[in-house]
Amino acid sequence: MGNSYAGQLKTTRFEEVLHNSIEASLRSNNLVPRPIFSQLYLEAEQQLAALEGGSRVDNEEEEEEGEGGLEPNSLPNPFQLHPPPEGCCTTDGFCQAGKDLRLVSISNEPIDVPAGFLLVGAKSPSLPDHLLVCAVDKRFLPDDNGHNALLGFSGNCVGCGKKGFCYFTEFSNHINLKLTTQPKKQKHLKYYLVRNAQGTLTKGSLICWKGSEFRSRQIPASTCSGSLFPALESAGPLASFPSEPTLGTNPGILMGAQQAGPASDHPSLSAAMGPAVFNGKDSPKCQQLAKNNLLTLPRPSALGILSNSGPPKKRHKGWSPESPSAPDGGYPQGGGNRAKYESAGMSCVPQVGLVGPASVTFPVVTSGEPVSVPDNLLKICKAKPVIFKGHGNFPYLCGNLNDVVVSPLLYTCYQNSQSISRAYEQYGASTIQPISEEMQLLLTVYYLVQLAADQVPLMEDLEQIFLRSWRESHLTEIRQYQQAPPQPFPSCCQPQIPDVKCESGRVKGLVQGHMAMKAVCFPGKYQARILSESLLTPAEYQKEVNYELVTGKVDSLGAFFSTLCPEGDIDILLDKFHQENQGHISSSLTASSVTKAASLEVSGTPVCTSYHLEPHSIRPFQLAVAQKLLSHVCSIADSSTQNLDLGSFEKVDFLICIPPSEVTYQQTLFHVWHSGVLLELGLEKEHMTKQRVEQYVLKLDAEAQTKFKAFLQNSFQNPHTLFVLIHDHAHWDLVSSAVHNLYSQSDPAVGLVDRLLNCREVKEAPNIVTLHVTSFPYALQTQHTLISPYNEIHWPASCSNGVELYHENKKYFGLSEFIESTVSGHSLPLLRYDSSFEAMVTALGKRFPRLHSAVIRTFVLVQHYAAALMAVSGLPQMKNYTSVETLEITQNLLNSPKQCPCGHGLMVLLRVPCSPLAAVAYERLAHVRARLALEEHFEIILGSPSSGVTVGKHFVKQLRMWQNIEDVEWRPQTYLELEGLPCILIFSGMDPHGESLPRSLRYCDLRLINSSCLVRTALEQELGLAAYFVSNEVSLEKGARSEALESDAEKLSSTDNEDEELGTEGSTSEKRSPVKRERSRSHDSASSSLSSKASGSALGSESLAQPTGLPQGEHARSPQPCSPSEEGRAPGEKQRPRASQGPPLAISRHSPGLTPQPACSLRTGQRSVQVSVTSPCSQLSSSSSGSSSSPAAPAASTLVLQASQCSLTKACRQPPIVFLPKLVYDMVVSTDSSGLPKAASLLPSPSVMWASSFRPLLSKTMTATEQSLYYRQWTVPRPSHMDYGNRAEGRVDGFHPRRLLLSGPPQIGKTGAYLQFLSVLSRMLVRLTEVDVYDEEEININLREESDWHYLQLSDPWPDLELFKKLSFDYIIHDPKYEDASLICSHYQSIKSEDRGMSRKPEDFYVRRQTARMRLSKYAAYNTYHHCEQCHQYMGFHPRYQLYESTLHAFAFSYSMLGEEIQLHFIIPKSKEHHFVFSQPGGQLESMRLPLVTDKSHEYIKSPTFTPTTGRHEHGLFNLYHAMDGASHLHVLVVKEYEMAIYKKYWPNHIMLVLPSIFNSAGVGAAHFLIKELSYHNLELERNRQEELGIKPQDIWPFIVISDDSCVMWNVVDVDCAGERSREFSWSERNVSLKHIMQHIEASPNITHYALLGLRKWSSKTRASEVREPFARCHVHDFIILNVDLTQNVQYNQNRFMCDDVDFNLRVHSAGLLLCRFNRFSVMKKQIAVGGHKSFHITSKVSDNSAAAVPAQYICAPDSKHTFLAAPAQLLLEKFLQHHSHRFFPLSLKNRDHPVLSVDCYLNLGSQISVCYVSSRPHSLNISCSDLLFSGLLLYLCDSFVGASFLKKFHFLKGATLCVICQDRSSLRQTVVRLELEDEWQFRLRDEFQTANAREDRPLFFLTGRHI
Repeated sequence: MGNSYAGQLKTTRFEEVLHNSIEASLRSNNLVPRPIFSQLYLEAEQQLAALEGGSRVDNEEEEEEGEGGLEPNSLPNPFQLHPPPEGCCTTDGFCQAGKDLRLVSISNEPIDVPAGFLLVGAKSPSLPDHLLVCAVDKRFLPDDNGHNALLGFSGNCVGCGKKGFCYFTEFSNHINLKLTTQPKKQKHLKYYLVRNAQGTLTKGSLICWKGSEFRSRQIPASTCSGSLFPALESAGPLASFPSEPTLGTNPGILMGAQQAGPASDHPSLSAAMGPAVFNGKDSPKCQQLAKNNLLTLPRPSALGILSNSGPPKKRHKGWSPESPSAPDGGYPQGGGNRAKYESAGMSCVPQVGLVGPASVTFPVVTSGEPVSVPDNLLKICKAKPVIFKGHGNFPYLCGNLNDVVVSPLLYTCYQNSQSISRAYEQYGASTIQPISEEMQLLLTVYYLVQLAADQVPLMEDLEQIFLRSWRESHLTEIRQYQQAPPQPFPSCCQPQIPDVKCESGRVKGLVQGHMAMKAVCFPGKYQARILSESLLTPAEYQKEVNYELVTGKVDSLGAFFSTLCPEGDIDILLDKFHQENQGHISSSLTASSVTKAASLEVSGTPVCTSYHLEPHSIRPFQLAVAQKLLSHVCSIADSSTQNLDLGSFEKVDFLICIPPSEVTYQQTLFHVWHSGVLLELGLEKEHMTKQRVEQYVLKLDAEAQTKFKAFLQNSFQNPHTLFVLIHDHAHWDLVSSAVHNLYSQSDPAVGLVDRLLNCREVKEAPNIVTLHVTSFPYALQTQHTLISPYNEIHWPASCSNGVELYHENKKYFGLSEFIESTVSGHSLPLLRYDSSFEAMVTALGKRFPRLHSAVIRTFVLVQHYAAALMAVSGLPQMKNYTSVETLEITQNLLNSPKQCPCGHGLMVLLRVPCSPLAAVAYERLAHVRARLALEEHFEIILGSPSSGVTVGKHFVKQLRMWQNIEDVEWRPQTYLELEGLPCILIFSGMDPHGESLPRSLRYCDLRLINSSCLVRTALEQELGLAAYFVSNEVSLEKGARSEALESDAEKLSSTDNEDEELGTEGSTSEKRSPVKRERSRSHDSASSSLSSKASGSALGSESLAQPTGLPQGEHARSPQPCSPSEEGRAPGEKQRPRASQGPPLAISRHSPGLTPQPACSLRTGQRSVQVSVTSPCSQLSSSSSGSSSSPAAPAASTLVLQASQCSLTKACRQPPIVFLPKLVYDMVVSTDSSGLPKAASLLPSPSVMWASSFRPLLSKTMTATEQSLYYRQWTVPRPSHMDYGNRAEGRVDGFHPRRLLLSGPPQIGKTGAYLQFLSVLSRMLVRLTEVDVYDEEEININLREESDWHYLQLSDPWPDLELFKKLSFDYIIHDPKYEDASLICSHYQSIKSEDRGMSRKPEDFYVRRQTARMRLSKYAAYNTYHHCEQCHQYMGFHPRYQLYESTLHAFAFSYSMLGEEIQLHFIIPKSKEHHFVFSQPGGQLESMRLPLVTDKSHEYIKSPTFTPTTGRHEHGLFNLYHAMDGASHLHVLVVKEYEMAIYKKYWPNHIMLVLPSIFNSAGVGAAHFLIKELSYHNLELERNRQEELGIKPQDIWPFIVISDDSCVMWNVVDVDCAGERSREFSWSERNVSLKHIMQHIEASPNITHYALLGLRKWSSKTRASEVREPFARCHVHDFIILNVDLTQNVQYNQNRFMCDDVDFNLRVHSAGLLLCRFNRFSVMKKQIAVGGHKSFHITSKVSDNSAAAVPAQYICAPDSKHTFLAAPAQLLLEKFLQHHSHRFFPLSLKNRDHPVLSVDCYLNLGSQISVCYVSSRPHSLNISCSDLLFSGLLLYLCDSFVGASFLKKFHFLKGATLCVICQDRSSLRQTVVRLELEDEWQFRLRDEFQTANAREDRPLFFLTGRHI
């Protein structure tokens, strides 16, 4: 029994150091224990040796380890027993004299018990199943309260009868206990033994050893058989535990692995014990079970043994964790905190605990005796003990289980820490051992030792300690694998436990240290209370509170309160006050409001400019988010997985699922109604009813299933409607439907979300997209989530790198801004806690240990509110019974309506999560309000999720008046409609369900939020109630900033004086710390005293100068975000002594909010004029002028200035003030090393758990996306979570393809964003079915050829060849795209027509072309974004097929004009090989099959279609499946070599013709040239091939189609002719397939006689005259059918970029061939903004400047220093001539009578210059030019057909100009000589030019001259 260490811990330095450290910290007054781990971590060998030895260190007393060791050798250095005397008996269970002492053997034998002795049962470690009977003097045993046991021992052996053992050591030797630790009576004497009715000796109650009040709470710390609470020996040491009378600390016990012995095999409590939530406000630190006279000790000892007042006689032992079993009790159903069994850990709404999963089942292992919980446990402990399951098996508990709480929290933490983190596997660290069990226990103790009295143990902290410890101990091994410490753990390198702030942390801890059994208990009533309460599920919590209310347990609280008030019970005071004031209204409050009301009636309706309900509008952020959502939906549709076919949907429908809250429901209906989305989606007509809107919002309650089934049915019946299922507030109710089966009787709504939204129908429906919307997405971001990380959309940050991304006139004020306000130096913190309230709650918690802390907190707070209301109403003495904070709230609530002419006031939100308590609070406050006659001053509203908003008639009338509502039946249905109503909203419900609060919310009182808040979701959800939009007007900001710059001495500074005000309450350290500042008195009230410069006299004179009572300074400050200013100094505020200043002056000032604006000084009206204009102050009502002092103004001499300003004005500009419980406040404002708030590193949601303790910390710099990836890696769902069974980790196909997640801060506008998304989605679907097509009138209609012959056979379906030949060719270009092109003159046109308009700027050309939006018909051509069932196979994307294989085939032919062989490549998909002929299967490509002219089949299109394209792999309209109406056709894309791969990727099933690389920079002319040459060559090959089959060459089909890549639809005009030759006819246009048009044209008689066939370009402005004649002989564009046989000798110019079709048309006509346009057919061309010839950008070749060069720079003088351009010479030439040809042809400008003669080519010289085209070929058709005088001559690369004699036929004006263009300078000179140009033309040296190309780019050269 001595105090020696008995050598136990001398074996290893590790244990010694640790032991000494813990011991010292427990015994010393120092707050923080000495860091000893640095000595230990880095010396792994010693440490491991120690651990292998199974070191057992007792947190409080090493010797206490005793009963833990089952095997004697379990300690390296066991307790040294004296060797037994020779020859004596050493058998277990017998004494040394050989007599049997076992209870089972001698229970019926008579035993002689001397007077004053009692029979007790001792436990032997070697016989765990037996008790040994002993007789002990009862003076050395404790009394019923655990007190008064004498130190020492006196006992007899009942076996041999030997008496007089004075030492327990000696006695234990005698009865052969064979101990391995120092023998102690407290450990080994466990039970009293009593005789039952039959006279048999049986085990009785536990001996209640109690070392000190603190132990009182240690309960069955599972260990071997033995008394649960062995008595503490001697009361001596008690002096060393100073403790407050009512304060026992509450030992939460870390229940560890018990010994492997039989007793240890008690059935373990299923650990799902209620989701353990240690969030805790009142988290228990454990108390101990002992009954000593601690009650008299002075100071609360929160945890464990504190400094001794003197050296103790004997080191005090906590109770030993073995426990005598009391009679087995059943499992009582009573009280709330039961150690409850829960099957499979399916806690329905698992709360989180200190350590992860609360719901883990532990195996039930039972064996041996149960552990009994004594009846007087709570009485002893003053709080319920908490037992933590640690390592090993758990004992079977029986007895008074109501008073014990079992928590599985540590178990998971320990388990998680055993597995090596995957984070280290990359370093190959698999050989590294996990942290050992002993080390875990020691670290746990060390952590607990450091906790402050008001801190709650957090498992996240403990896990970080484990992680650091493990990393330190294995640092060297890890370093072998990594050069630098891993990034995820930046702060882990200091080898010591993070310094947990510990102000008064005292732990009584104990580690029972065999490998077999580890238990840690740590006392602390506060922590024990919180831990035990946090284990309750929400349902149990409500049940417990209800039970306490119903059974009247709370009456004791009321009785206690009534004793506090010296004047007697508050109710008596109230009644007295009520009687005094009945009859006449003496209350100044009432008086003032009545006068106001009277004055209002006289003056008519008052006006308050501050009151306006916000109109519905979309903010830039919401628009941006809607667009992001849209792009995500599009990307799902664009992916090759075919999960969403947007092209198949015609409209959008939706259903919004919300939690079962009536207010949220009404609020969502309101949003949907006012957003106009139903009208926009075409779901409802103009006059919709509310019932119709209700179809689109689903409240997830019992009736939800019917409505949801209707939705599913609707989606099934409308496959062409895209249904968006929006799951708002998606973090609510994530319970698996499997759990529902367990709970279905009690609550049908459990698991509803899973049953509805995750049902098979929703998952499989191809037309349902699910959008989860939440502010707290963490529970949907686990390893098993259904939502792909690519489908998450996060609300964008408001600014990036300091730049505002979207300009908004309001600033969002959320959690991070609230936290910021606590550390900013200027403004007052918006987050605060109420220290006096907390102190009172703590004191009452000790007094009433059986009451739930929520009950106590609620009653205290309601009491505070009642007292504050009384104080403000004229009972000033009551202000001592409330807190300053509550007084401030109450004053502002009552005073705010008086400052507005209309009586607008502010809202106080009082959050009471527990509905029964909310009802109590409501009744109590309503009662107090009634007795104080304040019913008309403010409303009290009880808001609960299940019910709507109920407001009194008087207030409804006011609201109707303010909101101009005529409807007398109107009632507010959402909190937003309470704007401006002075009220206390008591907001109940375990979780807020997304209810929005009005702008008049001024105080958010969250002092009652419960301990479940120590989860990130819960915490952020509660704080989200205060989230707010603050006016962000520039003028305000500027005003505010300028004020802040004024000298401090001159302002009413809220910050300068704050510290002095703190003097009354705060300590000096608080004064310095901005975080603590909110402890000061009411920060918002009207009492910031004037700083020293504004003296009283100055102030007085100023107010006299302003009769309205609005001091200029007040004016100057008005644009501040402010809270309501009050009249007078708030009565509850403590006046500050101001020696220098005379009486303390109060001015109503506004608390600086968003921008740190210290209130400015009242100086003479410097800025008064400027500000009175900008300030949105409401007009002053006459009644509020003057400065009246408030009823409770301290002295008559106090001058009070009253500014009448509506509280709403200020409320819009300042977020609400939030009051938090101290525990939550500390959690929110403390940050980790990276600056991340502590709250963010909590477990993210109660329904998930950490995947491993070894995880990196979140970092402050993480974006929302990175946080999501972090949670996806490090959290797993609990078994009760709906995602639990989702997928094997890491399998991508576990994601649902049509599921999106939108997350954003609370109240930021997500509803508006997703409604806007529905609108833009609908618009996009409509857009997908619509297309912008060019809609331009034909140009130059008035210049049409005046032909003497018209094609008058109006009803001919095909042209009659003979009639058609008589038509003259119309040279004029009518295609509107050539509006800027040069006119082509011919002798038919009416020359004298008016000038054409000014040409447009080139850059405007594409922007300003007119388009029309057309609905796509079923015959449209599509781009790559179209996916539908029919054309999957056509596109090659069919999910059942592999991507189509293609083969590359070379195809070469020689062409004489190029002088070389041309080699082209075909890419031919396997599916298209039947269109080609090969030398053998898979062999050389020989030709492309061509049909016969004589074929009449309607199954296919004869002409191969070629589409040249560049830059339009996504947007080109190459999907002709629908256009061809499914008919077989051959379609070839002609692409440039460098684009081959991208086109092949997008169009895997299309044939590609790849141009040679030399054409990579060529224009469309090259493609047309090669298409035509290839086709002719192929025609020859086919003729040869088929001739062998007996087919005539002329029978092979000679036509090809060359189509633009923007042709989208085709139309036909139906003409109804009244008579054959009649001028009267009617016509209509309809959309037809391209197949129809092609087959019609291909069936034309004599078709092979036409060289070119084409269609009209569609225009809505088409006139009857244009379609009257069915055929025209004119230019054809865009979609041409070309006869390659007839045009064999007419080539496209392969150099051309623009107008090459006009050039070709002119050549074909001049060659005497027929061009026919079918006027009754038209083609629509889609406007495509990318690709085509727009993709050519002309930039400088050398400089880095990518700015485009202007056309004037495209040519230069040869050999000049001009900047060369990176563009083909031909393109520069064409562009230059288009814009600047007037420099070469000045006479030709606007001179249509004298055009420029252009030989063998058409070049666009701009719209101001006309040209006349002539061909030099013999026998060509040219217009007669004999009577024309030309103003210029253009010779472009002229060939040998152009000779001097040819040119001499033409006549030129004097001064006409010539331009000769050649490939190089020498050919330029040769041409001049060959054509004898110098005879008629004069040349100068300076008239030579070249295109601005470098020599290697082969520039073109020009020579200009003048006609002589």
